[in-house]
Amino acid sequence: MGRLIVVSNRVNIPQPGVAAAGGLAVALQAALRKYHGIWFGWSGEVVETTNSSIHRIEQDGITFATIDLGVEDHDNYYNGFANRTLWPLFHYRTDLTYYDRKFDSTYFRVNALFAHALAPMIEPDDVIWVHDYHLIGCAEELRRMGFTNRMGFFLHIPFPAAEVLLTLPNHEALVRGLFGFDVVGFQTESDLRALQEYVIYEAGGFVDEDMRMTAFGRTIRGGVFPIGIDVDEVVDMAATDEAEAHRNRMLQSMAGRNLIIGVDRLDYTKGLPNRLKAFEHLLEAYPENRGKVSLLQVAPSSRMDVPEYVDIRQELESESGRINGRFAEFDWVPIRYLNKSFTRAALTGLFRASAIGLVTPLRDGMNLVAKEYVAAQAPENPGVLVLSRFAGAAHEMDAALIVNPYDTDDVVDAVQRGLNLAVEERIERWQSLMTTLRDQNVHVWRDNFVAALRDARATALGGPAPRRAPVDETV
Repeated sequence: MGRLIVVSNRVNIPQPGVAAAGGLAVALQAALRKYHGIWFGWSGEVVETTNSSIHRIEQDGITFATIDLGVEDHDNYYNGFANRTLWPLFHYRTDLTYYDRKFDSTYFRVNALFAHALAPMIEPDDVIWVHDYHLIGCAEELRRMGFTNRMGFFLHIPFPAAEVLLTLPNHEALVRGLFGFDVVGFQTESDLRALQEYVIYEAGGFVDEDMRMTAFGRTIRGGVFPIGIDVDEVVDMAATDEAEAHRNRMLQSMAGRNLIIGVDRLDYTKGLPNRLKAFEHLLEAYPENRGKVSLLQVAPSSRMDVPEYVDIRQELESESGRINGRFAEFDWVPIRYLNKSFTRAALTGLFRASAIGLVTPLRDGMNLVAKEYVAAQAPENPGVLVLSRFAGAAHEMDAALIVNPYDTDDVVDAVQRGLNLAVEERIERWQSLMTTLRDQNVHVWRDNFVAALRDARATALGGPAPRRAPVDETV
C-alpha cells in the first residue's frame, strides 16, 4: 500500500501544546503517520473567491494541505447544500430540507474543485479515504480525470431510506457519486441496507451476497464500520485534575441531589425540545424527584448562519425558562441550560458526577457522547446511560436503557428506572458496555476500513458518467 490520503471538509491541524480535538483526529493522524500521508480539505478560511492555492504544513510525518473557500461557494456548498439540504434530509427531516438549484450545482462544482486541487498530489499507489456528506462527489471527478487509485468513502451521519432520498430532486447524481468509490462505509446495517434498496429498486442494479453493489457501470463494496472512541484516552482524561475539579464542583453544587446530563451540539436532530418535555413530565409523573433531581443540558451553538439553528436555540431558551419558572424553588433549579462549550476533560468530570447520561437524538449516525459518557464512569459507582434507539450507538450498546425519543412516557420511565437501579445492576450494565467499547474502539474502526480499502478490487464496468457540473479547469 502506498500513502494514505485523507480528504475531509475540514482539516484538523495539530497545534503545539494543544491536545487533539478527539479520538477521531488522533486515529486518523496515527494512520497518516504510518503511511506518510496527506490530510487534505478546507482550511476554514472564507475569502473573496475560491482559488487553487494550497497551504501546506508538514508535521510529524504528515502533510496537511488546505484550500480556502470563496464567500459564495461557502454559502451555497457548505451552509447551503451540505447543511440545509443534505444534513436535514439524511436525518429524516424533510420538513426542514431546503432545495435550491444553486446549492446543488455549487456542491458538485466545489467537489470537483477539491478533486482538481488534490490531483497534483496524488501518486499511482496512493489510497484515498474521503469523509462525510460534504464530499460525496469528489471521487467521481477524480475518475473523470483518469485516476484509478483505490478510493473509499465513510459516511459519519445516517443514510436515509430510499423513500426519503427520493425527495431530493437530483438524488441520482448523489448516489452516482458514491459509485465513484471502491468502498463505501456506513455506521450501521440499516444505513447500508438503505443504499442497497436504492440500488435495487431505483437504480436498477443488484447486490451480491458479499455486499458488492453494481450500478451506474461500476461495482463497489459496501460495508458497516461503526466508529468508536479511544477508550483509554477517555478513562485517563476522567482521572485528570481538570476532570476531578469539575466533578467536585458539580457534586458540591448539587448538594446530594441526582444529576441527569445531556451534552449535544445545538442541533434539531438531537431531540432537545423532546428531552426538555420528557424532563418536565418526569417531574409531573414522579413528583418525588422535585427538589432532588436536576437536568444539566450543555448545548453549544453551531451553524448559526443557518436559520433553523437560530430557531432551535430560541425554542430551548424559552422552554427551559418556562419549566424552571414552573417548578424551581429558592434552593433548587430543575434545568441548568448552558449554551457554551467545555473541554473534553471537563466533560468527563461532569459525566462522572451524573447519575444518568441522557442521549436521545431523533436520528444520529453514531453519537460518540454516549460512548464517552460510559467510558468516563467510576467503575465502582457508574451512572446509567439512557440511549435513543435512533442513535447508531444503540446497535452496539444494548446494555444501555434503550428508548424511543418520540415517546415521552418511554423516556420518563427509563430515566426513573435508571435513577433507582441498584449499584450491582449498574455495574453489570457498565461492564458490558465497556467490553463493547473496547472491542469496537476507534483504532479498530480505522484499521478495519483501511484494510477493506487496501483489499478493494472494484470493477469498472463502463466509462465515466458525463460531467455533472461546469468546472473551472484552471484549478
